Amino acid sequence: MKSERRFAFVFVTAPNVKAARALARKALKARFIACANLIPKIESHYWWQGKIESAGEVLMILKTSGRHLSALKKLIVSNHPYDTPEFAVLNVDRANKRYLQWLTNAVR
Repeated sequence: MKSERRFAFVFVTAPNVKAARALARKALKARFIACANLIPKIESHYWWQGKIESAGEVLMILKTSGRHLSALKKLIVSNHPYDTPEFAVLNVDRANKRYLQWLTNAVR
C-alpha cells in the first residue's frame, strides 16, 4: 500500500472521560480520525520522575490513515492535559476491505 493509504490505530491515555471525549471530538472534527474508542476505568502502573506511580485512566484507540498521523499527533500533544502524553502507533497491515474503505472515506 502507498504510505498515504496505510492505516493505523493510535493508543492514547487520558486522565478521565471528559478529557478523552474532548480530544476525540477535536480529532473527529478535524477529520484526522474515523473513530475513537474510549475504554474507561483502566488502571495504569508506570515509572514517573524516578518513582513507581499508579492512576486510573481512559484508554483511547484512534483509527486513522497514515497520512493523518503527523497532524493527529500534533493535535493530541498540543491539547492533552499531560506533560508527556502517550501517542503509540500500531500500523494495520490487514483488515476487512470494506472497513478500510469506510476508514478512508471518513478521514478525507
